[in-house]
Amino acid sequence: MSPGKPAVQTRIAGASQTDVVVQSIRQMIIDGRLRPGDRLPIERDLAAALGVSRNPLREGVRALSIMGVLETRQGDGTYVTKLDPSMLLAPMGFVVDLQTGDGTHHLHVVRRILETEVAALAARDIAADKLAAAEDLLRRNESELALPDPDHETVIENDIAFHRVIAEAAGNPVLTALIDALGGRTMRDRLRRSIAEPGADETAHREHLLILAALSSHDPDRARTRMAAHLFTVEDYLLEHRPTTN
Repeated sequence: MSPGKPAVQTRIAGASQTDVVVQSIRQMIIDGRLRPGDRLPIERDLAAALGVSRNPLREGVRALSIMGVLETRQGDGTYVTKLDPSMLLAPMGFVVDLQTGDGTHHLHVVRRILETEVAALAARDIAADKLAAAEDLLRRNESELALPDPDHETVIENDIAFHRVIAEAAGNPVLTALIDALGGRTMRDRLRRSIAEPGADETAHREHLLILAALSSHDPDRARTRMAAHLFTVEDYLLEHRPTTN
């Protein structure tokens, strides 16, 4: 559906032309003048309507593309994406990766708050295919951990996938996207712990088996408790090994 000619925007004091582009297109989406899948007006018309020159317009479009709001199709124009939460929240992973010190601990607290409730939601009506997927991931890790020299990265990748299956089973795509955004940092912190602390992978595996048992019995309270206990283990490690400041 064509959004038609956009209304001319009032210039915000102190805002750059690129900011005007970003905020104006954002408002057009909020107002319903642009909807998922809509094609933006041609560059000349959009620049004139927003009262900006073409270079700032292109910069604004690039910024919104990085955010997952717009996509440019070669030779076909620029379109509003599906505005899927997984796309819109993906850039948060970049911010997560930059956190250090107390910021890392704070992120894991957020992760624990989210994932404990996700586990409870999933336990209520997790589907058989999700349970089977979770079981398969833990079975793979059991085989990997039985090797004389297990690969830590493989184990942790399966662990992260296990958590994602639970998030998907909760049926809330926003929660899934948030947990995915935290996943990269989580993997690196787990890898650091796996290498530094003998038996950490085996401990995590046992905790995952307890979580799976709670999910299989459709017990939300137990699933919440098991997930919290598991994530507190990681938090405790991070607190104990937090870099000291002079």
